[in-house]
Amino acid sequence: MAEKTLTETKGSQKDLDFLLDIPLEVTVELGRARMLIRDLLQLGQGSILELDKLAGEPLEILVNNRLVARGEVVVVNEKFGIRLTEVISPQERIKQLR
Repeated sequence: MAEKTLTETKGSQKDLDFLLDIPLEVTVELGRARMLIRDLLQLGQGSILELDKLAGEPLEILVNNRLVARGEVVVVNEKFGIRLTEVISPQERIKQLR
């Protein structure tokens, strides 16, 4: 197998650099709930909405509505963040496309 020259490698990198500026929607999902509109309209400040996940379960990180990782909540400088605990393998991401 032929090795790439330095020029070919730099050219390939340059060709892919445009991808770095494409915006993506990143969503962190705590859980889901299903409810009737009448119940939704009754929610007010202080209402509690029960989700389908248990406390301590990993959160799901989605990019453009596709699962890419799981993680846990952390607090950094008084702001919430997510520590990735599992990154979905490329094989699993391909299965999601079907």
